[in-house]
Amino acid sequence: MINKNIDPFEISSSLQEGLIFLGNQRMLLVDVARMGFLRQELVATLGMDRAKNVLLRMGYSSGIRDHEWLKKIVPESDVQELLRLGPELHNIRGGAHHILHDLKIDANQGIFYFEGVWENSYEVDIHKELFGVHSDPVCWEAVGYATGFCTALMGKPIYFREVSCRGKGDSSCRIVGKPVDEWGDIEDELSFFKTESVIEEILDLQSNLSKLRESVKGPYLSADIVGNSEELLNSVDLLEQVCNTNVTVLLLGETGVGKECFANYLHQKGSHCSGPFVAVNCGAIPDELIEAELFGVEKGAFTGANTTRIGRFERAIGGTLFLDEVGELSLSAQTKLLRVLQDGMFERVGGSKTLKTDARIVAATNVDLAKAVDSGEFRKDLFYRLNLYPIEIPPLRKRPGDIQLLVEHFVHVFAVKHAKKIAGIKSDVMDLLTSYPWPGNVRELQNIIERGVILATYNGYIEAKHLSFSPILPDKPNAVPTSKGELEIQGGFSTLLDQMLQKKTSLEDLQNSLILSAVNRAGGNLSDAAKLLGMSRSQVSYSLKKTKTSSE
Repeated sequence: MINKNIDPFEISSSLQEGLIFLGNQRMLLVDVARMGFLRQELVATLGMDRAKNVLLRMGYSSGIRDHEWLKKIVPESDVQELLRLGPELHNIRGGAHHILHDLKIDANQGIFYFEGVWENSYEVDIHKELFGVHSDPVCWEAVGYATGFCTALMGKPIYFREVSCRGKGDSSCRIVGKPVDEWGDIEDELSFFKTESVIEEILDLQSNLSKLRESVKGPYLSADIVGNSEELLNSVDLLEQVCNTNVTVLLLGETGVGKECFANYLHQKGSHCSGPFVAVNCGAIPDELIEAELFGVEKGAFTGANTTRIGRFERAIGGTLFLDEVGELSLSAQTKLLRVLQDGMFERVGGSKTLKTDARIVAATNVDLAKAVDSGEFRKDLFYRLNLYPIEIPPLRKRPGDIQLLVEHFVHVFAVKHAKKIAGIKSDVMDLLTSYPWPGNVRELQNIIERGVILATYNGYIEAKHLSFSPILPDKPNAVPTSKGELEIQGGFSTLLDQMLQKKTSLEDLQNSLILSAVNRAGGNLSDAAKLLGMSRSQVSYSLKKTKTSSE
C-alpha cells in the first residue's frame, strides 16, 4: 500500500546496494555525457528525424508515467497542483528550469493554454556541442515529456511546440501548449510521435523486391530488358532464336541502348548460363594493354609482369564473353580475336602454350564497322566473322511507349538499392520524361531516375525539381558556352566570334564546354564523346580531369 504522506520528491539512496529512489520510484543517476552519446548514436544510426522521433516518444512516455505516479502519490491534488508538480519533477531530474508565463486551464471544459520558458535545457547544451546550431528546435525529449504529461492530465490530446530555442540560435527556449485541435495543421509535427518500425521498412523492401521479380512477367521481358514496343520485341525475338546455339552475336545500337543487358539476357537464356558472364569494354583499355587483358600474360613477358595473369577469355571458359566497343580494338588484337573466333585457340602474351576456350562470344559496337573496314581501321575478315548474326537494338526515342515501363522499373530498382520507400512519380513529370528525346538512351534515363529517387523525400513522389537533364546539342553549326558550362547555339561563325568576345570566353573555356557537352550527349561514354569531337579518348579524359582540378 502506497504511503499517501510521503514527500513525492524526497530522494533516498542505498549506495551499498546500488539503489536510488525519488519518492518510491527507482532512479538512475545518468550523466549528461551519456545522454549526449545516446543522441549522437541515434542520429548516426537512424538519421536526425528518426532520432528526434525516438527522443520525443521517450519523453512522451515518461510524461505519462510521471502523471500516473503523481496521481497515486498525491491523490488529493487537483489538476492545477499536478500541473505545477510535473514541471517541478522535470526540473529536479535536471532536464530544465521551468518559468511559467501564462496558464489557462479548466479540465471540465477542456480549456488548456500553457506558455513558458525553459532555462538551462541540457538538450540544447549537448546538441550544440555535438552538431552545432540546428535549423529547428532541439529540446525533443522535453517537448515529448510536456506533451505526454499534459495529455494524461487533461484526458485529451495536448501538444507542446517549442516556438523558439537556443539550440537554433534564439535567445530562449519558449514553449506553448494547447489542445491539438487548436493548433491547425500540425500533421507533420505529430508524425514524430508515431512508432516507426524498422521491420516495416524491411517488409517494404521485400515488397519492392517482389515487384522486381514480378516484373519478369507481363510486359517486362526480364529484370533488365524492359518494354513491350514492337521495335524492342523484334530485337528480343531475334535474340531468343539463337539462345541455344553457339553462334557469335553482334549487337548494334547507340550508346546507352542496353547492349550489355541484351548480352546478359542471351547468357541467362542460353546453354552457357551455368558458366560465368565476363564483360570487357574494349574502348576503355589502352591499346598496349588490350591483348594482355583479353588473352592474359605469362610471368616475365615484359617488365613488371611478375606473375602469370589469366585473361578474359580464360575467365569466360564455359560461359559468355561480352566484348563491348569491339570497334575500338587495335589491328593486332583484331588478328588474335579472329583466330579465337575461328578455332577457339589463343596464347597468353609472352607465352608459347596454346590454350583453348569454349566461351560464347557476344560483341557490341556503335561504330559503323563497314565504314571502318573501308577506312582500313577494321579487318574485313573479322567483320564478316562478327557480322554473322547482327541484332540492331532500337534507341529509346524510337520506342517512347516503353519509357513509362522503364521509369516504373527503375523507381523500384533504386528504391531497393537505396533502401528508400518512394510513393511514385508525378504525372507531369512522367509527361516530361516521355516527351524528352533521350540522346543518352536507357542509360541516361536510368541515371536520372536514380537521382530522382535519391533526392525525393521518404515515401514521397519524384518531382520535376529532382530531375536533371543533360544538355542537347541541336544540329546547328556553332555553339557558345553559357554561364552553366552548357552550349547555346547562336548562329554563324561571325556571331559566334562576337559572342565569345562579348562574354570574354577563352578558347580553353570553349573547348572545355564542348567536351562537357559531348560527354553529356554521349551519356557519359568517353569513347563516343571522343568520336563526336574528333579527338582521342585519352585527350577527352585528360581534359575532363584538368577541368575538374581547376574547378576545385
